[in-house]
This record gives sequence, structure tokens and C-alpha cells, in this order.
Amino acid sequence: MNVAVAETLIRWQPHGPYRVAFSTRRGGVSEGAFESLNLGDDLGDEVENVHENRERLCHALEIDAGRATAARQMHGATIAEADGVGLAAERSAYAECDALWSDEPGLGMLLVTADCLPIAIVREDGERPRLAVVHAGWLGLLDGIVDAAVSTLGGGRLSAAIGPAIGPCCYEVDSALAERFREAYGSAVVQGRRVDLWQAGEMALRSAGCASIERVNLCTSCHPELFFSHRRDGERTGRQGVIAAIG
Repeated sequence: MNVAVAETLIRWQPHGPYRVAFSTRRGGVSEGAFESLNLGDDLGDEVENVHENRERLCHALEIDAGRATAARQMHGATIAEADGVGLAAERSAYAECDALWSDEPGLGMLLVTADCLPIAIVREDGERPRLAVVHAGWLGLLDGIVDAAVSTLGGGRLSAAIGPAIGPCCYEVDSALAERFREAYGSAVVQGRRVDLWQAGEMALRSAGCASIERVNLCTSCHPELFFSHRRDGERTGRQGVIAAIG
């Protein structure tokens, strides 16, 4: 197992020159509903606090926040190449997408989640390292965002990690959506109206060609001391995320 849980970060250590971590809500400066390491910049938190939180996260992984990239996440299946505009940029500077990829050393990428799957995918062989990060909600999973992300890595031996997300213990949906997941991923991911996003994400990664997949298997809704959760807390809550870079 190459996933290590620390006080404030969950680090993944794949083979190759990669730095990858899934954040928790610990270690930041935000207050109230956003306490403490909120990474979401359009939720009502103080902008200065969000920027400081992002800086702290980048510092922990020795990533330059000034040339890292975030996204205007749309809960879809669009992927974009990271462009290094900086994590303190206006949101309008970011691409509208739910996955980012790069083969540029040192260029950090950040996506945020509050119940959806944060995923990192790396190419462990090939002449040039390549990396993707994914925000996979139910719509993205059903629309093929995992396939889209894997296609940017150009083949080879691929490994992935699925970070903290809402678990099958807490993710209840309506019967129509449960049936869509059953049709897409089989009955193993659906129990009544509860959907196992962890398992669906793993199945999508395997189907797309990932040879090795690790899962954190921590439910964001069950652990308020560690994670923000939209399902548990409603609209006014923060975001954790996945951050990664090559080199």
C-alpha cells in the first residue's frame, strides 16, 4: 500500500517522479463552516484565507503555487491541459473542466471535492512522465470522465489512487440514478438506493486501462473532523482536494 495518512495530508507514492496528496480539512486558517484548510474559492470564505490555505498545501508538497493550476469545475467530463496560471488567479482565468493533465515538471494541479471522488492517475513508464487529476462526481462517472483523463496519458503502465469521498454507507440517491449506475457498473455498486462511488471509480479506472489502483476508503460524510461534506453539511461548507505535480 503506497497511501500514507498523516495529520493533515494523505500522500500517495506511485512509482516515478510524482508528488501527489489528498488534503483533509486540517492545517489551514479558515473559520466557521470553512474551518480550517478550505480550498474552495467561490463558497463564501474569505479569499485571503483560501489563498493562504492553498499556499500551505503547496508548500507541504514543495509545489510553486504561483504556477500551479486549478479549474472552474462543472460536474462534467471535460479535461484540460494545465496552464500554470497560479492558484491565486481569478476564477475566470481557469478552464471549465473537471480534470487536468500535464507532462511539465513542477507544474502543480489542484482540484477540489466535498463528496465526489478525487482521483490521481500517473504513467509509470514511457520516455516522459505524465499525470492527471480528476474530480469525478456521479455525472462525470456516467459521462466518461475517467476514460477522458486516461486517454491524455498516452498509454503505458498506468496507476491511480482514489482519495476520500462519500462512501456507500452515506450516498443514497433516487431510484432512477441508482438504476443508471446499475446499468453502467453492475449490481455490485448498488444496494437499494445506495451507490458505491468508490467501487464505480475503481471499475471505471480498470476499464480505462489502469493496472494498479489504490483507494483511501474514508467517507467524507462520516468524518466531520477530517473532511468537508456537501451531503452532510449542505451548501455552506468547504472543500478538500487532490494536488499533484511531476518532479
